[in-house]
Amino acid sequence: MKAVRSTLLMAAVVLSGGASNAGSGADSSQQVSWWNPLSYHWSSTLPWNWFGSLLTVTEQGVGGLTASTAMSESAINDGLNGDYSLRQGMRSQNSQVVSFWQALKDGEVKVVVYGQSQPERIEVMDSNIVSADGSNVGDLFSNKFSKAFDNCTLASGTDTRDVACRVPCSQHLTYVYHGDWHGPEGLMPSDDTLKNWKISKIVWQR
Repeated sequence: MKAVRSTLLMAAVVLSGGASNAGSGADSSQQVSWWNPLSYHWSSTLPWNWFGSLLTVTEQGVGGLTASTAMSESAINDGLNGDYSLRQGMRSQNSQVVSFWQALKDGEVKVVVYGQSQPERIEVMDSNIVSADGSNVGDLFSNKFSKAFDNCTLASGTDTRDVACRVPCSQHLTYVYHGDWHGPEGLMPSDDTLKNWKISKIVWQR
């Protein structure tokens, strides 16, 4: 047993000692201002965190992120179990400045947390994060809905070509579906078209 503990300790030391922050520049095509460099929380690679619990989207939030979580790097990192690298940014939207944190894995944005002092909106694009009803990114529209009427609306903001559907019996959760659609902008696709669309985002809104 002592040998196992010593091995784990040595592995932790090697991982933490070899860790270094990685920088990532903002895409010049997006008007986004980053004020914190991309930094990785190496605690997630330590042996005792290899078997951590999976994150779940519920009425309260995403994992440990709730409406009362502080919009700080440490609080968001803890709420996401230290599973992601974080970077903070801001953008202009509808003549207002929107602040957010992005959670990345393998260079891809998996979670975005919007808010000033506490989270107002959390967008999940990671298929490994499951909603309370078992849905996740990549699930078909037909798995949850038979029709858009009374369930869905055209998405807004940067997802205007997508369809947003309120999760049944939920006050805070929405599934955003994306798929092939060649009709005019502003028109809801037919139910027959939507049945093959897939969840691109799970959204928690305060």
